[in-house]
Amino acid sequence: MSNTYRVAIIGCGGIANGKHMPSLQKLEHVEMVAFCDIIPDRAHDAAGKYGKGETSVYEDYRELLKDGSIDVVHVCTPNDSHAEITIAALEAGKHVMCEKPMAKTASDARRMVEAAKRTGKKLTIGYNNRFRSDSQHLHKLCEEGDLGEIYFAKAHAIRRRAVPTWGVFLDEEKQGGGPLIDIGTHALDLTLWMMNNYEPKVVLGTSYHKLSQRENAANAWGPWDPSRFTVEDSAFGMITMKNGATIMLESSWALNSLEVDEAKCTLCGTEGGADMKEGLRINGEKHSKLFTTNVEMNAGGVAFYDGTEENAPDLEMRLWFEAIDQDLEPVVTPEQACVVSEILEAIYESAKTGKAVYFD
Repeated sequence: MSNTYRVAIIGCGGIANGKHMPSLQKLEHVEMVAFCDIIPDRAHDAAGKYGKGETSVYEDYRELLKDGSIDVVHVCTPNDSHAEITIAALEAGKHVMCEKPMAKTASDARRMVEAAKRTGKKLTIGYNNRFRSDSQHLHKLCEEGDLGEIYFAKAHAIRRRAVPTWGVFLDEEKQGGGPLIDIGTHALDLTLWMMNNYEPKVVLGTSYHKLSQRENAANAWGPWDPSRFTVEDSAFGMITMKNGATIMLESSWALNSLEVDEAKCTLCGTEGGADMKEGLRINGEKHSKLFTTNVEMNAGGVAFYDGTEENAPDLEMRLWFEAIDQDLEPVVTPEQACVVSEILEAIYESAKTGKAVYFD
């Protein structure tokens, strides 16, 4: 990169510590100089661990955005504040990476797209599963037409018992929903990206609160508090696209199922199919015989960069800053992420009304 970029982190909780800051720290021309959190100790801790040179700590993001020396802002806050902070940062002249989902509501997502266009600043959304080695390889196959026209797909986001019991995950007011908007969003983004299809026609959805009210339930992160569990425990959708393609979306934090998959997709095309069930598998027909190919991927990494193997978050961050530096379109565009939010909202609406939701 030809320039050095000064970065601010707004929201210094789990996703910032688990993905953004460790990967940003590895980039030579990126300096994290400002940290903001409504819990000041978290911002101070982040500054101490990841800050470079003189750092600033804030409790109010509005004060942070007054700093004209900051080039890029990463928004790592609960869903209900994504739009507000992102739009303010864009209007303050910053490029923005916002964590997924794009926003709590589709209307907020559309406002974010409009703000990016109006300000001329770059905006991307943190759909990091696109940067996994299997995802990158499968996307190349799709782009090159190996699967032909993909007309049926499944987006998988199923956990048997893995309800996140910390933070605001169970709070519908803050998050806008449960597993559908939390992990279903990754699976849907991955599927739409593989299909290169962002024109939904009609959505039919269901959501359930069947297991959420159980006391002392078995769970990977300990029992949840039923009184705080205000979001769905599972949700499902059928999406018909304008070109006739069908997508089945499945999501759960708690479901009596042994078929567990997260942030994966199954694709069925005219020339072949693919799934991520047991590694990456490609299937098709050649010389009147059916075949299945298991694709060997690097162990956990995506590619080699400067002699080291890159994991998905590292690749995500590097390509984001290359897009800024070279004035390229981000891998995840705001328009793509907005369609994901519109479909998720349509599934929730359909689940509440019992009716199909049609797109114009």
